[in-house]
Amino acid sequence: MLKGKHIVLGVTGSIAAYKAATLVRLLVKEGAEVKVLMTEMAKHFITPLTLATLSKNPILVEFYNPENGDWNSHVSIGLWADLYLIAPATANTLAKMATGVADNLLLTTYLSAKCPVAVAPAMDLDMYAHTTTQSNLETLRQRGVSIIEPESGELASGLVGKGRMEEPEGILQAVKALFSRQGSWVGKTVLLTAGPTREEIDPVRYITNHSTGKMAYALAEVFADRGAHVELVSGPVHLKAQSPNITVYPVVSAAQMAERTLERYQAGADVTVLCAAVADYTPAQRLDRKIKREKKGPYALDLVPTQDIAATIGQIKRADSFTVGFALETDDALHHAQDKLQRKNLDLIVMNSLEDPGAGFATDTNRVTLISKQGAIKSGTLKSKKEVASDIVDHIEELICCND
Repeated sequence: MLKGKHIVLGVTGSIAAYKAATLVRLLVKEGAEVKVLMTEMAKHFITPLTLATLSKNPILVEFYNPENGDWNSHVSIGLWADLYLIAPATANTLAKMATGVADNLLLTTYLSAKCPVAVAPAMDLDMYAHTTTQSNLETLRQRGVSIIEPESGELASGLVGKGRMEEPEGILQAVKALFSRQGSWVGKTVLLTAGPTREEIDPVRYITNHSTGKMAYALAEVFADRGAHVELVSGPVHLKAQSPNITVYPVVSAAQMAERTLERYQAGADVTVLCAAVADYTPAQRLDRKIKREKKGPYALDLVPTQDIAATIGQIKRADSFTVGFALETDDALHHAQDKLQRKNLDLIVMNSLEDPGAGFATDTNRVTLISKQGAIKSGTLKSKKEVASDIVDHIEELICCND
């Protein structure tokens, strides 16, 4: 799987740097070409000669060679790489990556890299658990950096806890998994809906909900990273799609979202993921002038149902398409989600509950349960929305493969 792949390995100043030797050997054995970047501090833990011998390439530490002026171009290195792997990644390096500090060759290469980036953190347990480190890791996750989680065990300090860098064999498997996912959706079109809708009452007021679109945008980025062309029908959100593989169709109302989504579905979407929180009702009449508060007492607003996008697609669903719905519930969640799955002719429904702390609207985390048309139920744990998105896409891939 790694034959011919170009991997840049960044090694930072951690006691775990000694594991880089084994990691390089394993990557080369799998057929990868490896170039190693080291920080100045990393040289105190493992010699450049060791890594140069194992990688069969010179080790790069400085921006240029002071003896002959040869320049080590971080731009060229970033363009050469199919993967930039930083292992071990210290708390210091993670903080600099998260804030854009570029004070060594390893970091400038990170900022120049066009390829996927993965980090394997290594540090003492209190440093790893510190809110600053966790915030930096979450920032990197949201930017698409893959985090190879450290293990729990005895640390160099003598303490026992989470912070040990994953063993080289485990990192190798994570690298293989990253490459196996790349390109798995090339040639496929994925249609996604995102965010809330706004149903206007008058020129000043509207009905909406708390959706921020974070879950759908995370899904869009994961699909795009794996090679899909993503068509994202998005209600009003404060987010921006990052991948050039994503085409955004901005809409405001439920009617506009229904019209655009059905249009794009009929254009031939292979997979449709209905993640938007579409209003179920809209004002029967939109007033041209602001409603004045002229008297005390209640005010009645007539509402009429909006078009049910999922149900409409379920009625016209093509045999060669795969549809996914979302169910955000507040009570009897499993029953309501299973009922929605059947009524709307979905292949998969993603259920989450507002009863779960950290899940639902306006959070950076989520906890979902995946329920397939065949009745299989897969419950997840609380994770970042980017990680949840990756789990959902993995599950869709499994179901499509099983159905083929």
